[in-house]
Amino acid sequence: MPVPEVTDSFAGSVNRITLGATKDDGGTRSSTVTIGGAKNVVYGGLVEDAGETPVVAMDVLDSKPEDWPEALVEPYKDVLDKPGDWAKKCVEEFGADLICVKFDGIHPDKGDKGADHAVKVTEEVLKAVGVPLVLWGCGNNEKDNEVMPKVSGAAKGEKCLIGIVEEDNYKSLTAIALADGHFLITAAPLDINIAKQVNILVSDMGFPLERIVTFQSTGALGYGIEYAYSIQERQRLAALSGDKMMAMPVICDVGYESWRAKEAKMEDAPGWGAVADRGPMWETATATCLLQAGADIIRMRHPRAVATVKRFISKVWKNKG
Repeated sequence: MPVPEVTDSFAGSVNRITLGATKDDGGTRSSTVTIGGAKNVVYGGLVEDAGETPVVAMDVLDSKPEDWPEALVEPYKDVLDKPGDWAKKCVEEFGADLICVKFDGIHPDKGDKGADHAVKVTEEVLKAVGVPLVLWGCGNNEKDNEVMPKVSGAAKGEKCLIGIVEEDNYKSLTAIALADGHFLITAAPLDINIAKQVNILVSDMGFPLERIVTFQSTGALGYGIEYAYSIQERQRLAALSGDKMMAMPVICDVGYESWRAKEAKMEDAPGWGAVADRGPMWETATATCLLQAGADIIRMRHPRAVATVKRFISKVWKNKG
C-alpha cells in the first residue's frame, strides 16, 4: 500500500536569506547561496514546502591544527598551513558550497594570534575562492571582541555570515555586522528559550531578523545527538507556528563535534573497524540526522563525509519546488 502524502500546512515559514555578494551586488563572490524558506518539516507537506536545499560549509582553520587525528589530516596534509589553498581544495575538489573560516589561532590558548593575522587569512581566502564565507570566532569573548570587528571590516560588502554572538556577548559584533552588511550567527547552549532571547536582544539593536542564522551547540552521534535533534526540531516547529523570533535558518557544527568523539578517532579499538573509515562515518551519521531535524547549513570537515552527505541531500531534496 502506498504511503499517503502528509500535506498538513503551517502558518509560518523559515526566513529565506542569500549569503554572498557578487560584483553586481557590490562584492567579489562568483556565486551566492540561498538557504531557508521551508514551510513544513523535513519529509512533510507538499514538494514546494521544502524550501531551499541544505548546504555544506567546509571548515578551513586560520592556523595549522595540532590536535587533528591522522585520518582527518591526510586529505589536507599539503595545505594545512595555507588557508587560501585549503579553501580552494575544499571548493574545487570536495564540492563545498561555502567556506567556514574558523579562527582557532587567535584563541589565547591556541597561539593568541592578533587581528593582523586574522585579516590576512580572511583576505587570502576571499581571493582564493568565489563562494560565500562564514567567519567564525575562536569562542573567547574578549579576543573575539578585539579581532572579529577587524575581520568583518576586511570582508565588508561580501555579505558573509559572521559570529558567534551570545546572550552575554552580542553588542560589539552585532553593531559591526550591521555596519559592514554581514549576516549574523546567534548562539545558544542547546536551549530554545535562550536562543529566542538572543534573537530578541540582537533585534532590539536594530539588526534585521532576516539577516540572522541561529546556532545551537551541536551534539554528535553518541554525545547528545538526541537532545540536539530535539532542539532543532522544536526550533523548526516554532518557526512554522509563526514565531518570528524563531524563524531563522539553522547552522550546525558537525565536523568539530564529530571528530571530538573518541569512537571517531581511537586507533586501538579491536572490532570497531578501520579508524580511517570510522571518523567519516561518524561525521556522516551526525550530519544526516541533523539535516532531518531541519538544519540548513552543515559545517563539515572530512571530504568523504561531505561527499556522502551531499548525495543524501540530493536524494531527499531532489523533487523540491
